[in-house]
Amino acid sequence: MSESLGAYSNGWATDTTVPVEPKNPKDNEYHPVFKAFLAGSFSGTFSTILFQPLDLVKTRLQNPGQHVVAATVNGRIQPGMITIFASIVRQEHIVGLWRGMVPSIARCVPGVGLYFSSLHWLKAKLGKTRNQDLSPLEAITLGVVARTMSGVALIPITVIKTRYESGVYKYNSLGGALKAIYRAEGLRGLSCGLGPTLARDAPFSGLYLMFYTQTKQAVPKEWLQSPTASSIVHFSCGVVAGIAASLATNPADVLKTKMQLYPDKFPNTFSAAVYIHQTYGVRGYFKGAVPRMLRRTLMAAMAWTVFEEITRSIGLK
Repeated sequence: MSESLGAYSNGWATDTTVPVEPKNPKDNEYHPVFKAFLAGSFSGTFSTILFQPLDLVKTRLQNPGQHVVAATVNGRIQPGMITIFASIVRQEHIVGLWRGMVPSIARCVPGVGLYFSSLHWLKAKLGKTRNQDLSPLEAITLGVVARTMSGVALIPITVIKTRYESGVYKYNSLGGALKAIYRAEGLRGLSCGLGPTLARDAPFSGLYLMFYTQTKQAVPKEWLQSPTASSIVHFSCGVVAGIAASLATNPADVLKTKMQLYPDKFPNTFSAAVYIHQTYGVRGYFKGAVPRMLRRTLMAAMAWTVFEEITRSIGLK
């Protein structure tokens, strides 16, 4: 929940109506874009902590070579989701499921905030009124642009997050990881996998926002206006959108993981794609699809639901 409602994560989706300026003078103390950033960051914190184990398992599934012993059952290698989950608990205890929590928060929290605030700003630039819905093309465009902005800004943290979760690298701290990567690989190391990262996150956010807006428009308006049903409707629409967007962008997530873990072996997207196809076939592009789909879908839906409630309470909508 990102491959955030996004999400960013992950990919994220936000409401299709442009918030109006609050009437209360006290609510004008902060710019609406800043409010959107704070609300998005808070929702991102909650969902990131909750669903971190799924992201960890996804990364381990995409890099099974480092966990052959842990994933061996009755002499056969079975790097399945449940097997790796159990292996992490057995070897690293429950706390091991939250390995990489610091870089995850460092990436997802400001990433979600940047995504929501960018969407808010971009929608305002389109001049959409409160009662106007985004068209499918507008939704895709805004989602792609907003996610690209946050993805480029946070690619160094994305690299560290992936390496933390893999178990291949033994970094002691976020700052130490930044210094170690820069010393060994330079700026290129801190931005490796940027192409597939954007190819994963930008389309995810665009597709997510399109699926979300179209699903929401199919729901009776009275359901959205109901205080008791609105959160459930928003969450359900987010789940539907997240499943579709996650499956469509999983191949890019696999490529991103390979390039960020082994930059010397896979200096570009093509080399990683050839290796995956020759080693695993087409199925290799969907390694980790189940935990990624669960995480990104639930994380995106929950982050959006929390964001909606916060923005209402602070007078952003």
